[in-house]
Amino acid sequence: MEIRQLEALVSIAENGTFSSAAEALGTVQSNISNRVARLESDLGTELVNRATGNLTESGDIVVERARRILRELRAIASDVSELNADIRGQVTLGMIGTAGRWIVPLLLENLRLRYTKINLRISEGTNSALEPRLVNGQLDLAVLAWPVMADELSEVDLFTEDLVVIAPRDHPLAQLKGPLPFSTLTQYDILLPMRGTPIRREIDEAARQAGVEMNALIELDGLRTIASMTFDGHGPSILPATMLSPHLRANFVALPIENIAKRRVVLASRRFGFPAAPVRAIHALLVDVVTHATNVPEGVYLPTTTLQ
Repeated sequence: MEIRQLEALVSIAENGTFSSAAEALGTVQSNISNRVARLESDLGTELVNRATGNLTESGDIVVERARRILRELRAIASDVSELNADIRGQVTLGMIGTAGRWIVPLLLENLRLRYTKINLRISEGTNSALEPRLVNGQLDLAVLAWPVMADELSEVDLFTEDLVVIAPRDHPLAQLKGPLPFSTLTQYDILLPMRGTPIRREIDEAARQAGVEMNALIELDGLRTIASMTFDGHGPSILPATMLSPHLRANFVALPIENIAKRRVVLASRRFGFPAAPVRAIHALLVDVVTHATNVPEGVYLPTTTLQ
C-alpha cells in the first residue's frame, strides 16, 4: 500500500470523479485509475463503483483512515519545524459567516505578524455543513455556533452575542420600546432560520417558554441569505446582532428580544488525536485574538475568564 494510492482515493472522494481527482493532484487520469486499481488489488475489494463513480462501503472506510494517515504525515514536517521556531504548513479553518465578519480580519492581522509561513485556508458555511467536514478531517478547526452535536468534537467558548430582531426603521416593530415580548413578535411574519439549526432552537425554546409559536414567513438554513432578504425589504428577521453592520444602522434597527438566550460561538476541534503544530498555533492564536479584542461589535460579549 503506497501513499500515492491513498492520496488518489481521497482525491476521488473529495472531487467526485477520476478526472477531477487527477487535476487536483496534478497528474493524468490514467495514473489515478492505476493507483486505485492497485490499492483494490492489495485490499482484495472494490473501492470505487466504476458504473456510478461513487465510493463503495469499503471505499468509505479506507478514505476515513487514509485521511488520518495523510494528516499525520503532513504533521511530521510541521512538528519538526516547530522545534526550529519556524512553524509552517497548511491549516483549513471552518467558519460560520457571522463570526467571520470580525474574526477573520483580526486573525489575518496577527497571522502576518506571528506565523508568516502558515498557509491558512478558511471555508465558510453553516454548522450542518462544517461539522461533518471537521469530523472526517477535511477541516482542522471550525468556529461554530453552540451546541456542537458530534461526539467526536470538543470545543472552547469564544464569545456570546445577542439574538435580535432586525427590521427597517419604518417597520411597526421599530417603533416599539424595550425588549420585545414574543407575544408581540407573533403578530408579524418573521424571516427565521431553519428548524433544527442552533439559532432556531434558541428561538423556539424562548417562544415555548412564552407560550406562543412563531409565524415564519420563510425558513432558511443560511443567515447571510436571511439578512439579505431583510435588507432587500422582504421583512424583519431574528438574527445574531453581528449581522447588522454599522453602515446599515441608518436604515435598520436591532431590537432586543425578551427572555431569549444569547448565542454561544465556540472553536471546535477533533477530540481524539494530536494536532499538527500549525493547527495548535492557529487554535491558540484564534482564542488569543478574540479574548483580547478591543474593537468588539455591538451585541458581542467576550468571556470574563481565561479560556483554557
